[in-house]
Amino acid sequence: MAGLGYRQEMAEWEMSTVAADFFEVAPENWIRRDRTPLHELLASGRPIQLHGVSLSLGGQAPVQHAFLKSVRELMQDLDIEHYSDHLAASGDAHQLYDLFPIPFTNSEVIRISDRIKQVQDVLGIRIAVENTTYYTNLAEMSEAEFLMQVVERADCNILLDINNIAVNHKNHQLLGVHDFVSQLDMQRVTYMHVAGHEFDERFGLYIDTHSQGVEAGTREVAMALHQQYQIPVLLEWDNDIPSITHINQELACLKTSTAI
Repeated sequence: MAGLGYRQEMAEWEMSTVAADFFEVAPENWIRRDRTPLHELLASGRPIQLHGVSLSLGGQAPVQHAFLKSVRELMQDLDIEHYSDHLAASGDAHQLYDLFPIPFTNSEVIRISDRIKQVQDVLGIRIAVENTTYYTNLAEMSEAEFLMQVVERADCNILLDINNIAVNHKNHQLLGVHDFVSQLDMQRVTYMHVAGHEFDERFGLYIDTHSQGVEAGTREVAMALHQQYQIPVLLEWDNDIPSITHINQELACLKTSTAI
């Protein structure tokens, strides 16, 4: 099963020709807005999942109860089961529209898992948290260990981003994708993200741009995990979005590889 992140640039597309089995949208884009395009996707028999960008689980400001109630209403309206956000900070007093890392420390395990519990209490569901890219960070443990301690203490799920693991490995020479995944409880993974990234010579770093096709190694790991655990895979493409034909080619590669 291969999904696609639905973006504003796709609003004029004939979505019946897009070969995705399910879609993912950011709830922030659809609260108090016309949801006709989403209802049309649902009418085509393809479910929608919510993946947020502004919950700021790593932030210091109180959990946004009013926002979460709007998310809950959106989920009820669209009959959505899954909601996720990033294991990162994205602003406190103001939304910064970027993701900032959480230090991989024991004290942050406690703080972040308590915030996730608050979110789940408001929504009445178990959410998923996504492992993110980071370009610098402080750590008392590995990212995989931090992730598992958080999700076990909060009793939440994981949205596993294979591309992010690959980018972090290239930039920091830490855990490779196979070693990272081997430390996770795959029963907690709701679905996986794959995407493309680019090397930026200005910074000497690989940047998680979501503007390229999926790297072969990223695809291979995701497909192997799908075959072993039956976990769906979703393609993210946020910048320099190509044609429907190109997107369908990427989805076809995922579907071919995910055949059981």
